[in-house]
Amino acid sequence: MKTIRTLGVLAVAGTVALGGCSTLSRVGDLNPFRSRKPASAAAQGNRIAIIALDQQLKVSDALKGQDFLLPPPAPLAEWPLPGGTPEQSVEHVEAAPAFEVAWRKGYGAGSSRRAHVTAPPVMADGKVFVMDGKATVSAIDARTGDTVWRTNIEPKSKRDKEGFGGGVAYADGKLYVASGYRVVAQLDAGTGAVGWTTKTDSPVHAAPTVAAGKMYVADVDNQLLAFDAATGAPAWTYQALTEPARMMAASSPAVANETLVASFASGELVALRAANGNELWNESLSRASRTNALSEIRDIPGRPVIYKSDVFAVSHSNVFAATDLRTGTARWTLPISGVSTPWAAGDVVYVVSQAGEVICVSRENGQVYWIQDLNAGLKRKQRSFWSSPVLASNRLVTVSSKGEAVALNPKTGGIERRLKVGPGALIGPIAVGGMIYVATDKAELVAIR
Repeated sequence: MKTIRTLGVLAVAGTVALGGCSTLSRVGDLNPFRSRKPASAAAQGNRIAIIALDQQLKVSDALKGQDFLLPPPAPLAEWPLPGGTPEQSVEHVEAAPAFEVAWRKGYGAGSSRRAHVTAPPVMADGKVFVMDGKATVSAIDARTGDTVWRTNIEPKSKRDKEGFGGGVAYADGKLYVASGYRVVAQLDAGTGAVGWTTKTDSPVHAAPTVAAGKMYVADVDNQLLAFDAATGAPAWTYQALTEPARMMAASSPAVANETLVASFASGELVALRAANGNELWNESLSRASRTNALSEIRDIPGRPVIYKSDVFAVSHSNVFAATDLRTGTARWTLPISGVSTPWAAGDVVYVVSQAGEVICVSRENGQVYWIQDLNAGLKRKQRSFWSSPVLASNRLVTVSSKGEAVALNPKTGGIERRLKVGPGALIGPIAVGGMIYVATDKAELVAIR
């Protein structure tokens, strides 16, 4: 794969997005831009700063202690797409009030040197659908954790004997699968029988989005592919700017009516006509830092979220933005670096930074209500990476690379509950059918009631 011929640091950055918890704790150690030699003692006397510090994020004085509107929790029967809906946006779900583990179920190959679990779970027809690190798709009974069926879509060819990643989506009784083995497929959601398979030129490391009879996926060469959902026939393609420095991950696009929004490793946030792939607008979420060479990796690995005529997305290159869906104009930006998906609800939008800060932001003006640092007071080797959040039963829940689920007060950011879920988990949880489901790095599905 030509994308693999990149800087050595990219394998580390890719693992941040894909969930290799054993590697995550050593990201700083493997940073080739950081000297390993001890710093020389500075000369005595006056010091003149020659590099300006990056803009700092802080809580707004005007919003300290202020209340804001959140919609009440509502039951949700299905979660068919990676973000729950085509817009990748679900407000507030009634789920897991007890916040305790109900059951756990292994579903195949976990993350290793040659495999990475990247697929968020989806749920429909009483089953949770998951995919392991080697393209085995499983349907698991949402109530009991029993395996209903299992299908492997790995091609039987010498060329594609290695691959990893991908994801699943559900629509109209069918399950749509994308994989790092250069194949997309349609399965029967009831039996796992393969309906069709279509080859792709490059690996796909993210889950598809299915809407209005089309399946959309982004490959690792910054190309967005559209397929006819019924037949698997290619419909159109869109090529974003090529990017040699990237994470080995890709995002799932969001769709609202006739507009599709996709994010790419180039830092581009692009709106297209869903019918034909024609570009409507293109916004760059990139801010290079003279104090951090890794900011040159501009990737937007989290899903863009469409909510109330805005698009919310966060890049690895220190930009979190609210962009007008119609015009592509950024309404506000904040200096936040992240690899996760924001969560919008009511008056606010939540985002988890790469440093482990959970941040609550005013949706209207980008001012910060509160910041909760989940790694506060920890030494570097003790710190965790934290997933995209989910708002469930008046708790904001995120899971960590060390296998912990934390429930925060969504109004104040205070930590209310902690729960050990087992292996490390960096895939954002889903909340559906009264439960929260977590897919761990070791291909284990954990149900929280």
